[in-house]
Amino acid sequence: MSVISNPLQLTLFWVSDNSESAMQHALRPNYSVATCHLSTGVELSSKLASPLNDGLSSAMKTMMINEVGMKSGVFTGIHSTFSRGDFHSVEGIRLSDIPQKWTYGEPDNHNDNESCIMMLANGEIADVTCEEPLPYMCYKNSSKILHVNVCGVTDPEYVLEPRTGSCYKFHRVLRTWSRAFMTCTAEGGHLAIINSETESTVILEIFAEYPSDSIRGTSWQDVAFMGYHDWGEHGEFLTIEGDTLLEAGFDKFSSGQPNNLTGGQFCGAVSRDGMYNDFWCETKLAFICEKSAERLAC
Repeated sequence: MSVISNPLQLTLFWVSDNSESAMQHALRPNYSVATCHLSTGVELSSKLASPLNDGLSSAMKTMMINEVGMKSGVFTGIHSTFSRGDFHSVEGIRLSDIPQKWTYGEPDNHNDNESCIMMLANGEIADVTCEEPLPYMCYKNSSKILHVNVCGVTDPEYVLEPRTGSCYKFHRVLRTWSRAFMTCTAEGGHLAIINSETESTVILEIFAEYPSDSIRGTSWQDVAFMGYHDWGEHGEFLTIEGDTLLEAGFDKFSSGQPNNLTGGQFCGAVSRDGMYNDFWCETKLAFICEKSAERLAC
C-alpha cells in the first residue's frame, strides 16, 4: 500500500499498478466498481479521490509520479452519471468550482459517451468513458498518521493468525457473495479459503468471537460467506483460486451439506462449526476476508 498523509489532514490510499496486486485489488475496474466505499474499519468513509483543491491535487500527482510503471491516468470521483454533462465530484462539488486544467483536445465527449473524468500525472484532466479500465485512489479525512500493521493495512480488524500465516477479518456488514468478494478485494485480500484442518479451527474460533446476537439484519447468523463457488458447474465447488476443495486442502461440509436447499445454493459459506455450507449467492450474509501478511493493500 502507498499512503500519503499531508498537512490537509487527508490520507490517500493508492491502488497500485503491478501484476500481483492486479489480481487482488481489481486494480483496473470501470468506474461503477471503483471500490473505495466498500473498505470498512479504519478506511470507513473513504472516497474516490479528486483534485478538489491544490493540496489534494499535489498529493495525487506525487503518488502517481512515484508509482513505478504508471502510464495511464486515474479515475477521479468527478462524474456526470446522474445528469449527462453535469459534472460533480462524489462529494457533490460542481466541476466549475474545482481547480482544473484540461489536457489538449479535452473535453471532447467522444461518441457522446464520456461521463467520467480521469486525471493525468501532470494534473491535467480529461473526460473518458466510465467503462474505461483505470486505476484509482481512495482518500479519507484523517487527523493522524495511519500506521500500516503486520497485515499490510491500517485496519486493526485484520489480525495475523500465526498458525496459518494469514490475516483475517470478520465482516458483520451483510453483503451478497459477489459484493463480499468485491469488499475483500478492495481491502487487498480475498474471501477466506480453508486450506487445512488447522485453518478450519481458526475459522471456527474467529466465528465464535461474534455470537449470533451480534450479527443483525439476517436470520442466518450462523453462516458466513467464504471463497469458493460452483463456477457454473452445479454440484462441484471450486475455490476462487480455481482449485477443487480437495486440492485446496479442505473439503469437509457440515452435516447434511451441501444440500442445495430449494435450489440455487451455488456460493460458498462456512458454518459456526468450521465446516463448509453451500448457500444462496444473493442472500446477504456476514463474511470472512483473508490476506497474506506480506501483501499490501489500499
